[in-house]
Amino acid sequence: MSDQHEAQIARGLRAGKAEAWHALYEMYAERVWRLAARLMGPASADVADVVQETFLAAARTAGKYDASRGSLWAWLSGIVRNHVAMHFRRESRSGRLKNVDGRRGHCWAAGREQIVRWLENRQSAPPEASAAAELSWLVRAALAELSAPYETLLIARYFDGTTVEQIAEQENSSSTAVRSRLARARRAFRRAFAKTSARCPDAAAGRTP
Repeated sequence: MSDQHEAQIARGLRAGKAEAWHALYEMYAERVWRLAARLMGPASADVADVVQETFLAAARTAGKYDASRGSLWAWLSGIVRNHVAMHFRRESRSGRLKNVDGRRGHCWAAGREQIVRWLENRQSAPPEASAAAELSWLVRAALAELSAPYETLLIARYFDGTTVEQIAEQENSSSTAVRSRLARARRAFRRAFAKTSARCPDAAAGRTP
């Protein structure tokens, strides 16, 4: 999308024009879906709900969009991230973890050491790679609590398999700087993971049926 076209849509959104909203949806619906699926896991049955909630929220706030604060995609992706995070919080409060595959935190004992190795950078594969559904869910929920830069960096490195050197090249940065940010992002993840798992005491205790 050209800057001129984006500015035209932005003006239409502020003016409450229906055609601007339709143009926004046509431009970004697929991209919003891909982002939600990437953050939640492509197999999640709740991606469609989050996408719908995202566009409903965007419709409610479209008149307040301020182009000086970022692009249309930056605005929309922020809404996606907020709704993904809210989704995981609702799920944890409702005890969703206890009911995954009919097991109460069954994977916790087996996956705990894998999480620790990842947090300490002693293994490159993300915990989700070989974890059962409960552990995967906890990892995704913790990622959703992070700031967008940390979340994006961890997903790129550990879920997408992008190397430090590739990330540095994409960001016009140095490998040393990327490794430093990765270390900070892992520390932030450690805190978020502890908070997320604390909402699910059965998993945190490592108890099985």
